[in-house]
Parts: sequence; C-alpha cells; structure tokens
Amino acid sequence: MRIKFVEISNFRKLKLTHIDFDKKTTIFVGANNSGKTSAMVALRLFLLSPTRLALRDVTIANWTKIDQLGDEWEADADPSVDLNLLLPSLDIWLDVPLSEIQHVVHILPTLDWSGGLLGVRLAYRVKDFQKLKGEYLAQRSAARDASITGPNGEAIKLAIWPRSLTDFLERRLPAHLDLSAYPLDPAAVTLPSKNGRAMPQTLPASALAFDNPPFKNLIKIDEIAAQRDFSDAGSRDGGDDKGEATTRRFKRRLSDQLRSYYDRHLDPSKTPSDKDYEALGAIQAAERSFDARLEAGFSAAFEELEDLGYPGMSNPKLKISTLLRATDGLKHGSSVQYQVADPSGDGTKTLKLPEDYSGLGYQNLIAMVFMLMGFRDEWMRVKKAGVLEGADVSHEIQPLHLVLVEEPEAHLHAQVQQVFINKAYQLLRKHCDLGDGEGFCTQLIVSTHSSHVAHEADFANLRYFRRRPAASKGETPTTTVANLSHIFGDGDDTKRFVKRYLKATHCDLFFADGVVFVEGQAERILVPHFIRHHFPELSRRYVTLLELGGSHVHNFRDLVDALGIATLIIGDLDATVATKITDKNGKETTRWKSARPEQGKAQQTANSVLKEWHPQKKLIDELVALPAEGHASTAGGDYELYVAYQKPVKVEGAAEDDALVIPRTFEDALILENLSAVTKVEGSVTSAKIRAIVAESLSGDDLEDELFDLLKTAEKAAFALDCLMLEDPKALKPPTYIAAGLKWFEGAVGKDIFESEIKGGADQ
Repeated sequence: MRIKFVEISNFRKLKLTHIDFDKKTTIFVGANNSGKTSAMVALRLFLLSPTRLALRDVTIANWTKIDQLGDEWEADADPSVDLNLLLPSLDIWLDVPLSEIQHVVHILPTLDWSGGLLGVRLAYRVKDFQKLKGEYLAQRSAARDASITGPNGEAIKLAIWPRSLTDFLERRLPAHLDLSAYPLDPAAVTLPSKNGRAMPQTLPASALAFDNPPFKNLIKIDEIAAQRDFSDAGSRDGGDDKGEATTRRFKRRLSDQLRSYYDRHLDPSKTPSDKDYEALGAIQAAERSFDARLEAGFSAAFEELEDLGYPGMSNPKLKISTLLRATDGLKHGSSVQYQVADPSGDGTKTLKLPEDYSGLGYQNLIAMVFMLMGFRDEWMRVKKAGVLEGADVSHEIQPLHLVLVEEPEAHLHAQVQQVFINKAYQLLRKHCDLGDGEGFCTQLIVSTHSSHVAHEADFANLRYFRRRPAASKGETPTTTVANLSHIFGDGDDTKRFVKRYLKATHCDLFFADGVVFVEGQAERILVPHFIRHHFPELSRRYVTLLELGGSHVHNFRDLVDALGIATLIIGDLDATVATKITDKNGKETTRWKSARPEQGKAQQTANSVLKEWHPQKKLIDELVALPAEGHASTAGGDYELYVAYQKPVKVEGAAEDDALVIPRTFEDALILENLSAVTKVEGSVTSAKIRAIVAESLSGDDLEDELFDLLKTAEKAAFALDCLMLEDPKALKPPTYIAAGLKWFEGAVGKDIFESEIKGGADQ
C-alpha cells in the first residue's frame, strides 16, 4: 500500500494541483514562490493540524466570490456561489493491493472493489450555514450603524469590522468549519489536463462523510518542519498545538534527543519488565543512600532553622527526599561526548569533548537522524512504544508511514545535506520487519531549495513546482507540478545524456527563474559579466547558465517544456555549404561542409536548435533575415523562449560604406564590435595575438578571416579571462545578438517575478 498521488484544491497558489508520490522518496523542487512550502503546509494542515486553517490559506482568487456571497446575504438574494466549493480540499489516492483489503475495508466505496486505487477527500465544510449567515449579518448591521458625531454635529460613519465576509472570516473562519472526509470513485479518476492542472471529481449531492477519521489506523504521519528557531513544528504561529499530536519539537542537542527517545522507548517506570524492576531497585537504593547522606550533612543547618521557629506556626520538621531520574544524567553539557583522539592507541586513554564542540551542521545531522529513528521506532512499536495506557498495542501498526521533511537545508550545511538525503530513507527502513519488505510501506516527502539535495537525489524522484500565470482576468498565478520521472525515468539516450550532464555540472536549474544556454567556455565566463555590468535588473534574478555545444542543446527541449521557465539560447549560425564528392567508383554524393556565413550562397545551418526547435528554419538567408520579434517564441503560450545567433554587424570604427560582416563565433563577434577595448586586453598569448591582428587595420572580411583562423586553435577561455581584467568593466560591450537576447531575457524573467509577487503574494 502506498499513496499514489494527491490533488490539492483552493489552497493558496495550489488552486488545482496534482502531485504524484514516488514509492519511496519524493522531493519537491522549484523556484522561489512556486508553492513547495504551500504543499507541505497543506499536508500538515489536513493530516496533522486540521483546526489551524486560516482565511489566508484559501486561494486569494476565491476571496472575491466569498465577498460576493456576503453581499448577496445582505441583499437577501439567492446565493450564486457555494462557499463549500471555495474552501480547501485534499484528495488522497492510495494504491492498495487486494491482499491488504483488511486495512481499507472502512473506506471502500463499493463492495465491487477488487484492488487498485482508493480515494478519500478531506474537505473543509461549513458546520451550519444559517448560524454563519446570522452571525455575519448581525455583525455587519452593527458595523453599518457605527458612527460618531463630528465637530459640526454631523454623523460620521465608522469603518469597523467586519467590512466584508472575508474580513469577518479572517477572525471567525475556524469556528465555523469542520474537516470532513468522503469516499471517492476510483472509476471517475481523471488525469490532469494538458496544462498540468488537476481535475478532481465532483462529489455527488448524496455523498456521505465517514463517521470516523479514515486514516487514523491506516497512516502514521510524522514531520520535521523547517523552523530556523527550532520551535514546535506543529505550531505555525509560535503557539502550542495541544491535542493535535505527532509533530515533534526539533532539538539540536543529541542529549535532548536521547532524553526524548528514552522517555518514549526505554523509561523503566512505564509498564516495567523484570529488567526494569532491577533498574528501578537500583535507583531507589541510590535515592535512600543519598537521602541519608544529605540529611546528615544538612542536620546542623536545619537545627538552626528550628531554633528560629521556622518554617511555620506548628514548626514542622524539614525532611529531604531526593528523586533520581535516569534522564537527569543527560541534562548537563557533557552528558554526550565525542571521542577525538586515543593517545594510548589501546583505548585506555581517550580524549573527549562535549557535543557542543562539534560542528553545528554535524550536530543538526545527528539530531535529525535521531528524530527519524524515533519516528520509525514509534511506528514499529519498539519497546515501550508497544504499550499504551497499560494495554499491549505492539500489534497495532499502521501499514503506511508518511514522513514529511521540510527544507532540511534549514538545519544542515551543504555537505551534510547530501549525506542526509542519501541516508534518510534507508534509516526509516532499518528495522527487521521493514528493509526491502512490502508488508509495511514508508514514503518520505522532502521539500527543498537546495541544489545539493536535488543533485544527490535520483532525478526521477523530483516533482517540479511550476509557476503558472493567471488563467484569466480576476484570477491569480497558480502552480502545477511536473513529475520529472517522465523526463528521467527510462533508458532513452537523450534522457540519459541530460541526466548525466546535470549530475556532472551540479547545476541549480530546478530552482532558477530562468535558464541561459551558451555554446562554450568563453560565453560561460563573459555572459555573467555582461549581465552584471550591462543588465543590473537581470543580475538580481535567480538565473542559471548551462554550457552546451549547439549539437546538444536541443536534447534539453523536453525538460525545458516540463519546467516551463524563461529560456534564452545563445548559439552559433553554424553555416554549411553543399560540396560534391566523387568516390573511387565515380559515384557523386553531396556533403555539407562548414563555411563562413554568407548570404545568397544557399547555405544551411547545422545548428539543431535553429532547425528543429526555434525558429525551425534551415537556410542561412532566412535566419539572417529573421526580424527581431521572430527570435522570440511563446512556445504555444506555455513559456517564453528566445534564440540568439550571429547577425550581420558593422565592424567598430568602419566607414559608413563598408560592408556588414557576419561573425562565425562568439569570440570574433565580440572582437569585431569591441576593437578599441580589445587593444587593452593583456595577459595570455591568445590576447597578444588578437591585439596584433587588430593592429593591422584590416578590412571587415579580412579581419574576420584572420580572427577565425586564429580562434580555431587558440585558448578562447584564456582570452575571456583576460577580458575580465579590463580596468573599466563596462568598456567591453556584449555582441549585438547577445545584447538583444539578454534584453529580452531581462524582461521575460522580470515579468514573471513581478506577476508572482504583486498578483499572487508571497504565500499565495
């Protein structure tokens, strides 16, 4: 049994969001403000703390409709909207084999079920519409009548709470809601739409809610929340969630975790066994001996107090009675120590330091590991966890264990993050009844902003939270989730290349606002330099650069389509010309040979991006003549894409009547448009040779040929590094085609961020 997928509706940015769960580990990734945290909060609210829902958790686009309902109540008109349909809900779909029917018999939709999908909807519902309506109208009436007398005796209306139904619900929503659970029809499951939005089924009017919580004995849920101050994970506002259990306070100190583990699993005072009686006897004997020693030591002091008539009218005797607890030995700073050296070499003399002397990241790793061990052992009813209120519950083990870990990087530094994500699931399964067995299922859900976590995970486990623009006027940006197992899940050569490349580069593509593909090392070095000094607004965005040859960029098309982020591809024209070749048998064939780009020569591009992705043109003449707006593509309205490549340019300082030149590479394009700056570039042998060619004052075409011949074998990266050392960083201008691409990219990425922040809000 496992959770196959969930569908979240009307919760913050998650208006209609489908999320597939992996059998073992699922990792939520995505750019800032994409909805990862909202998904974790939704799981926490519905499964752990259902009474904590607030109006701000309702998708903000629904607020207008809620206020419309309030206006209709005030006008005594028939309501045009159903408030229940505007409230958050969570559909949980389990994949259950028929052999485990005994666990789910209480949630079966029909007696005809024969294994497979089982769905339950957890939905917030208004307890009593008439009571809610009456209370709101009473408060609104009082608010409308509120006024004061002005300085001239006129009545001045006061704007007081509630000004609208949403204003009323800001304070009163939890008091009027219940979380109800309903069975869903497996035959009515609908896959997400083409744009990734979930399509949850509509409950029939006759649907009856379950009488009891459907997951109580079915799913064990635990959580480690991303609380930087290590406050209670179950408390969103800093308070306690009494009675809404299963979240646990994050304690960094291992001694604290040991005490917690001891209380839950080892404390001999809880349902003691024979060995526990021995330990309790030893503790009580120590208490009696200690009491006697203290009584003798304090006897003189107590006699002086008695002479003063203290402590009271009847002068009762003072008596010392100590209470020793095993955990008292874990409360001091050196209760847990790290062995750091053994000078003797035989273990007889060891040097130790208190746990506080270990690195913070290591301490946090140990603390989180101990929490996971505690979750596992509590689930499997290890030792004292098998007895509850005197009753043996060791056989009452839920078949499914769901563990939520929010942003482990909040507690762990980079290297330790990699260790954690590699070992967490194994640790949760390290029990004789678990391991690789299928009798009990563990599913680990991790949300992260860390490229280190994503890099160490299997990319097929990633679920990418994709920001979507507002679907229509009056709506707000929303989120859909891409299952990247479809991109990385099989042995296709293209997908294997993309996966291995991303692993090798340790890139942060899954967290970026936009991506720039470049051809070679020189672009990889200088494009960030151009962004920093010529496009300051773009430098504020979270952009990732990928260095790929033109023959490989198109391999990323499926991934870019899935991520849907703004994409700039900076490539080369890669002109080729047809050449007739005759073999030894006299057979003539046509081969395309690399050539200098020229118009009117029937040349074709060898760049796969230009031919197959955008603008899907082969002829150099068509590519050169492509208007500026033709370089951008909306990719069917799904995301924005721009392809930049060399166009005819005028050499810097050339006469007006000089012909335009089409550069062949990034480097010669850079030099042709920065001749004066290049004369100041010094350092490598390549830079010296380039300065010498520029000093010859050749014509545009001749200069282009000389530079191209040099750059075929020169150290391009060395020249690019030398360019970074120019005294005036702004003296080096980006080539025209790259400047046009970066200008477009600045607008595309900036627009996306602006819409998300202004329309949607940070939490929405």
